[in-house]
Amino acid sequence: MGLFNFFTQEIAIDLGTANTLIIQDDKIVVDEPSIVAINRRTGEVIAVGKKAMQMHEKTHENIKTIRPLKDGVIADFQAAESMIEGLIAMMGPKKRFFSHMKMVICIPSGITEVEKRAVFDSAEHVDAKETYLIHEPMAAALGIGLDVEEPIGNMIIDIGGGTTEIAVIALSGIVCDQSIRIAGDEFTNDIMNYMKRQHNILIGERSSEQIKIHVGSALQELDNPPEDFPVNGRDLMTGIPKQITVSYSEISHALDKSISKIEDAILKALENTPPELAADIYKTGLYLTGGGALLRGLDKRIAQKTKLPVHVADDPLRAVVRGTGTALKNTDKFTFLIDRKSV
Repeated sequence: MGLFNFFTQEIAIDLGTANTLIIQDDKIVVDEPSIVAINRRTGEVIAVGKKAMQMHEKTHENIKTIRPLKDGVIADFQAAESMIEGLIAMMGPKKRFFSHMKMVICIPSGITEVEKRAVFDSAEHVDAKETYLIHEPMAAALGIGLDVEEPIGNMIIDIGGGTTEIAVIALSGIVCDQSIRIAGDEFTNDIMNYMKRQHNILIGERSSEQIKIHVGSALQELDNPPEDFPVNGRDLMTGIPKQITVSYSEISHALDKSISKIEDAILKALENTPPELAADIYKTGLYLTGGGALLRGLDKRIAQKTKLPVHVADDPLRAVVRGTGTALKNTDKFTFLIDRKSV
């Protein structure tokens, strides 16, 4: 068995709409944006991850950049396979002689059977011999160190790039869940539309993302506010590039509607929670993970709405991939993993 282990390559993948992370031997070996650049003429892959992201929205007609995942699921098969292949290649050439690849891949909890099959097929095309799927909220719970096998209810809110997953977990299973397609990408679109409406300035996806990182906020008033952020874009009236400055309170106004929808989904999930588990949640509170958890003041806003304590994970961006890595080490122990035979 020891020799067989030597020829086994085990990797855990958090296949996200915005970022894809790969963990191997308890180390995060790849952390790249989920994007691929393709030559339109030949169909070959030019760049994957950060390099492709630098090309995004700056390409000429012979190059196109594709984000293969939309709302947490694979929207473009070929691009997704090219991206996974490219990211696995980034782990280094020495891994190539391994004959048996075992993967655990993270999926949204609201995924359909057809979408599950798409993930399995993509894994098969990159030569995975054993593939397991794990639901995102379950991976997030493992990643922040919760004991998912205990008969205690925990509520996880995972705000990713494409979906927000809200789930109550107990006894190695998801008791009730809400999966809404409002998350980081929607916030980015809100900011783009707000700049267009309010300031008559057209900005791209990447600039909008930068605004979200630097001055994104869920509250109109913060205790330690970030400095105003300069934004460059094209003036819609004159067509000339110009710069304006935005404050965090403006951005909180732009994001307000989307955050309200997330709050409604949290309240709906709490409403559907069995009473005994609701009693546990009152004691344990809510756990925020995913990139969206980094939005300033979001934990306070949710706490005000639900009157429950809200805990933000230590490293919310990597909680899901860490949990996926934990599941990879215990594939025989965890019953909530889905393999090819059960789809």
